[in-house]
Parts: sequence; C-alpha cells; structure tokens
Amino acid sequence: MRQPPGPVTAAILAFPEATASVMYGLNDLFHSAGRDWGMIVGGAPGPALVVPRIAAVREGPLRIANGVTVVPDAVLEDMPVPDLVCIPEILVAPMDSLAGRFDREIDWLRACYRQGSIVAAACSGALLLAEAGLLDGEDATTHWAYCDALAARFPAVRVQRQRSLVAAGEGQRLIMAGGGSSWLDLGLFLVARVAGVDAAMQLARIYLIDWHHVGQQPFARLSASRQTEDALVAKCQVWAATHYHAPAPVAAMARIAGLSERSLVRRFQKATGMTPIQYVHTIRIEEAKQMLEATQDPVEAIAQDLGYEDASFFIRLFKRSVRLTPSQYRRKFGRLREVLRSAQPAAIEQGD
Repeated sequence: MRQPPGPVTAAILAFPEATASVMYGLNDLFHSAGRDWGMIVGGAPGPALVVPRIAAVREGPLRIANGVTVVPDAVLEDMPVPDLVCIPEILVAPMDSLAGRFDREIDWLRACYRQGSIVAAACSGALLLAEAGLLDGEDATTHWAYCDALAARFPAVRVQRQRSLVAAGEGQRLIMAGGGSSWLDLGLFLVARVAGVDAAMQLARIYLIDWHHVGQQPFARLSASRQTEDALVAKCQVWAATHYHAPAPVAAMARIAGLSERSLVRRFQKATGMTPIQYVHTIRIEEAKQMLEATQDPVEAIAQDLGYEDASFFIRLFKRSVRLTPSQYRRKFGRLREVLRSAQPAAIEQGD
C-alpha cells in the first residue's frame, strides 16, 4: 500500500461486544506514535504519525462490554476510507455465531479492504474478518481459545494456532494478533508498517513492550470447545481427565466405550478433532505445565508421573506442543507464579 502524505488515518471499531482495553489501548498507542518520543527526548511533542478515530455504526454514546460507555468520534459510513482499520476483540463465547450481528460493520470492512485499507484484528476480532469472508484461503490466527471455533466454522481458513501474529491477503493487508496482550504486538507492527520501524521501536521503549517471540502456545490451555455431545466419547474424556497417566490409555478408553480401538479412533476424532492419544497427550501437557509452574520436581520425575517412561520423548513432545522446552517453560511461568505469590497477604506479612 502506498503511504499517503501526512499522518496515517486509522479507524478503531466500537461495538457492544468490544471491551475498552484494546480499543483505547490502540487509540493511545497510535496517538503516541511520533508525538511522545519528542516530548521525552526533546521536551516538545513530535509530529503525529497516526491519527486514530473510534468509529461505530451510529452516533451517540455506546455501552460496550463490562459497563464502559464509549462516545464514538465518527459513524462508519460518514467517514472517508481510512488507511488503517482495527477490530478489537469480540467478547463472545468461542462457539457463538456472529451471523446477522455485524452486518453493517462487515459491509464497511469489505468496502475498506477493496479500496486499499489495511484491516487488522486483535484477539477474537479475527472472527469478524472470517465472517466477512476476507480470510477464505488465507492464513489466520486468533486467541488460542478461539482457534478451534475459527477452524470449525470457517474451514476455508488456514488457522495458525501457534502464531501470535499473522499477515495475510492481498499486499499482506489482513493482519491478525492472537490473544490477550498481543494487541501490543499488533499495534507495534501496524506502526512499523505505516510509519516506519524507528517509530515503532520508540513506542516499544516508551511502553516497555516485549514482543511475544514464542507465539501464544505457551499460554494456551485445553479448550472447552474440545468437549463433545457424543456420549461415548464424552465418557472417555471424563475417564482421561483423571487417568491420563495410566498405561495403554487408548485401549482402556476402547474398553470403556465398548468399541474396537479402530472404531474409537474414528469416532473420537470425528467428535473432537483429535485422536484419543492426541487428547491424552494434550491433557498430560496441561498437567505438566501446572507441575512445572508450581513445583521444583525434576523434569524426569514429572514425565514419569504423567505416564511417560521415556523422559526424552516427553521433552520433545512438550517442545513441539508448547514451543518451549520444559525448563524454558518453568523459567518463564514459574518465576511469574512466584512474583504473583508475593502479592498475597500472607507473603506480604512474612516480608514485614
């Protein structure tokens, strides 16, 4: 996309299912680009590089999720096509349908994209891009808890579960960030795209932003969308939740279901999208995360407790799934847990 003269125009969508943190966070980040670095290092504001406006389908106050009232700056159809469009997260359950809920926003998004806008989505906002048909045949990402729903409802979309940021589409003008605070990655990436790397690096220094280099898999947990209405498969899932460390778990589940192992594999995969052994491995990995965070048990002992006789196999499996080795995961999240423990009253009293 050819960079226009003067500041880049950005529209941040507002709608009832949005939360204020991403909407106003991106708004503040864009306003800061260029301006705040000048104040910090030179004592006077620098030139504005991005001019954001919060836009909605109608004018007047809008009550959004968590009880926040937003007064949009503009109505979608009345504003000139922006250089950049940002969709915040959508506060809905992963399997909730968006059909018919965002028709005007979708029409506007399609028009903006056709006319050359960069269209970006934070977190579950990627569901709106998929609903608009803009992600068909494209790579995409979203919050880890919504990846299964995105893949199930939009099979033409190539969901990249492990990535915290994806650029796709014509001219790489569809940009998506994964879950939670990865909207900060998205904001930096967009500023780098439209205003230059130096401007984005300045923002990273001002806001102390640390890029999510390892993606979002280290943060993921077993998604509720894995549950199924198939009663036999659900019975196996319940068994696996407390017997994941048992030897030959697939054979045990087949006996519980009264099926051959081959029939169980077919039925289980159809119901959950995973084979029985993949499901067991996933539960074991989730339990391993908890043990690595909360204990100092050796990795070999954790592997044994989980049902793995070969610790090296467990380490390879963990790294492939989480994108970190068990030791790296422990350093990252074990330290975080220790810091958060220090905030509890008992820890504060002991410190006194």
